Amino acid sequence: MIRYYTREKRRLVELHEPEPGCWVNLTPPFAPDELEDFARRFEFDPVFLTDSLDLDERARYERDEDIRFILINTPLLNRTDETSENEAIFITIPIGIILTIEHVITVSAYETPVLDRFLDNKVRNFNPGDEKRFVLQVLEQNVYYFLSCLKTLNLRRNRIEKELMHSSRNAELKQLLSIEKSLVYFLNSLNANELLKMKMKRTDFLHINGDEDMTDLFEDIIIDNSQALSMANVYTNILNGTMDAYSSIISNNLNQVIHRLTVITVVLMVPTLISSFLGMNIPNGLPEHPWAFYGTVAFAGLFTGGLYWFMQRRKYL
Repeated sequence: MIRYYTREKRRLVELHEPEPGCWVNLTPPFAPDELEDFARRFEFDPVFLTDSLDLDERARYERDEDIRFILINTPLLNRTDETSENEAIFITIPIGIILTIEHVITVSAYETPVLDRFLDNKVRNFNPGDEKRFVLQVLEQNVYYFLSCLKTLNLRRNRIEKELMHSSRNAELKQLLSIEKSLVYFLNSLNANELLKMKMKRTDFLHINGDEDMTDLFEDIIIDNSQALSMANVYTNILNGTMDAYSSIISNNLNQVIHRLTVITVVLMVPTLISSFLGMNIPNGLPEHPWAFYGTVAFAGLFTGGLYWFMQRRKYL
């Protein structure tokens, strides 16, 4: 699906045909050969489009004569999480930004919350005709969304930890594992995005060195990305420590249960052994005694009680 947008009277307006300075947004589904025809029409390499749809593609930038290509990673809620508790809550997908002489083109394999904010006209001072500021605003909104997702994961982790304080079930540990997988995606993507931005700033890929406001904005974006990366590292370390601690607690609780059951088995073995021995068909004169049954029960009880007291004294229980 190919859509064209421009800004008129502070509102985003959809166009039927591309105009100079408009924003071209590409999202699935795509018709056969639609991407190749589109690339041929705007005169750039179709690899830029196919790479943007590859979920495993790493963040980078390229230049092909007058065409500039930027690929960044952005968070996306994992829809499979609704059916599988072992999947990551968030994954990361690439967003491709292609800068031609007259247009800004964005392409992604899914509808992303970052670009949706522009489509919903929620970004201040957004103008598709100003390609430099547009690219910086996409990078800025992407970092903000990373920070929002990290806070969501941290709140979810805190809630699961409170549930684990009262119950030690596998379900909570599986949820923590899903959060850990999401943080791994975030760490890799944030690190790649940070390297990309630093290279873009060093090489002046966007040609903004002469504009102090945009340069300051780009530096703020890099700082925010570093903050998000630090948060992801901290949350990952906390989560790893939490999972290790609760795994040890669950293992220790299981050992205590098995230990208590073993002690109970040993204690109950005494009356069983006595009754079995005296119940054998051995002529010892005891079965004819009128108090034989009560004496056996009393002896087994006293011996069992003494063994229980001894184990408690030695802290076996």
